[in-house]
Amino acid sequence: MRVADFDFDLPPELIALRPARPRDSARMLVVEGDSPFADRSVRDLPDLLREGDVLVFNDTRVIPAQLEGRRGEAKIGATLHKRLDLRRWQAFIRNAKRVREGDQLVFGGGVTAIAEARHADGSLTLAFEGDEPVEILLERAGTMPLPPYIAGKRETDEADREDYQTMFAAEDGAVAAPTAALHFTDELVAALDAKGVQREMLTLHVGAGTFLPVKAEDTDDHVMHSEWGRIEADVAERLNAARAAGGRIIAVGTTSLRTLESAADEDGTIRPFAADTDIFITPGYRFRAVDGLMTNFHLPKSTLVMLVSALMGRERMLNAYAHAIAGGYRFYSYGDSSLLIP
Repeated sequence: MRVADFDFDLPPELIALRPARPRDSARMLVVEGDSPFADRSVRDLPDLLREGDVLVFNDTRVIPAQLEGRRGEAKIGATLHKRLDLRRWQAFIRNAKRVREGDQLVFGGGVTAIAEARHADGSLTLAFEGDEPVEILLERAGTMPLPPYIAGKRETDEADREDYQTMFAAEDGAVAAPTAALHFTDELVAALDAKGVQREMLTLHVGAGTFLPVKAEDTDDHVMHSEWGRIEADVAERLNAARAAGGRIIAVGTTSLRTLESAADEDGTIRPFAADTDIFITPGYRFRAVDGLMTNFHLPKSTLVMLVSALMGRERMLNAYAHAIAGGYRFYSYGDSSLLIP
């Protein structure tokens, strides 16, 4: 399919630079089957789900993966993308042409790394020096890796350390938040519990590739970056049991959805999973594991707009986005939400 088929015009003023406060006060556009679009609030979620439904969250935790430093006299920036081992990370480098294999990069707080292999996508392997765990080094030298459409308009600040982390964050490793879950609060979770809506956790460590534009003109020519995910055996067992009992599996965020679909058999049975996934979901894909999706509004021509178009239909989603724009919904990571039920 042509990538241009997933384009739309978004007024810049609709790009959210801060989250809604409180988090669950964000608006939510409900797109269900062929029913008219419904303008609701995230707080209405318990009324929109049924007893026995299951919300599946990504419990990854965002690390301060944005680094500023030097190679000699040259300024460079690094955004960590994917952990390779205890001390090595694949990273996208700003001013990468100034960096050669074997160079030492010096970041804040005396943190240093050696540039190693260059990958086909232009990224580099960074091997962090010293004996301290890399997580401690990043806490000292790194900042939260806000998406470029936010970071290009304001400085990252202390508030982002909390704002850009979901209440479910537990497993260190993401360099971007699973933003659909940013809307949840203790009060909302309590209301969902009272309704009989179940919760399950999986892990997908979101990489920096989620921010990269699709440069190909045809979706067949786009190569997805891989990310590591995990679904524990007991979680898979409960999800399959809930679905067999008539409950719907609602992924909270595209990262949860992609992990579930990566773990599902052809018949929809969800298996335990611990591997890299580079699943690329476009219209024509047959969904096996999920019955719905809660997600924010995504970038034009992005793989995530293609994913929601695969779930709901391209025309339907473009109309939904037009409705959201006309209604002043806030877009992207800190923006409003949508609930998509085919």
